[in-house]
Amino acid sequence: MKTWLISVSVAAALFSGGVEAQVAGDAAAGAGKVTICLACHGPNGNSVVPMFPKLAGQHAQYISKQLADFKSGARANDQMTPQAALINEKDIPDIAAYYSTQQQTPGTADPTLAEQGKHIYRGGNPAAGVPACTGCHGPSGLGLGAAKFPRIAGQQAQYVDSTLKGFRAGTRANDPNGMMQGVAARMSDQEIAAVSQFVQGLTE
Repeated sequence: MKTWLISVSVAAALFSGGVEAQVAGDAAAGAGKVTICLACHGPNGNSVVPMFPKLAGQHAQYISKQLADFKSGARANDQMTPQAALINEKDIPDIAAYYSTQQQTPGTADPTLAEQGKHIYRGGNPAAGVPACTGCHGPSGLGLGAAKFPRIAGQQAQYVDSTLKGFRAGTRANDPNGMMQGVAARMSDQEIAAVSQFVQGLTE
């Protein structure tokens, strides 16, 4: 367990160093390039469909990476893969910048599940080797843009649940150094559901 936590901490430090140059996007220009995104992600990036993630307030670096991964095939999704193929690579920084400047609408959580999720989020599950989520996503779930650790506060519980199960099953594998795959592999369905509910109700 100690070795795993050290590995997570070291990886976080390395990625937070910002060794990759970031292309700054134009949020105003991006506002005119997100029409293709509205049907699933909603106005201003606040999806009302539980299976689709909220993009409002998400780090631009993270959004850019995910769109690039969808285009390259590093990340596959039946809905997003064909949509990402239609996006010009030059437009990705602007789209990412636009969503990063939008205000996320808050979510609410199932209080029973969220209580268990809070303990896992903040303290992990030492017996199973699950590290605390705060190590990468922070105590408020705001993530770390430079490290491409996403904001997860307020995110749709159904989306978080399916994402964690995707990492656990290996159907999603575009996480840095397999970090999320390693975490999710140690989590039960109950723990995933609980953390997902806690995250949905987490606010800044």
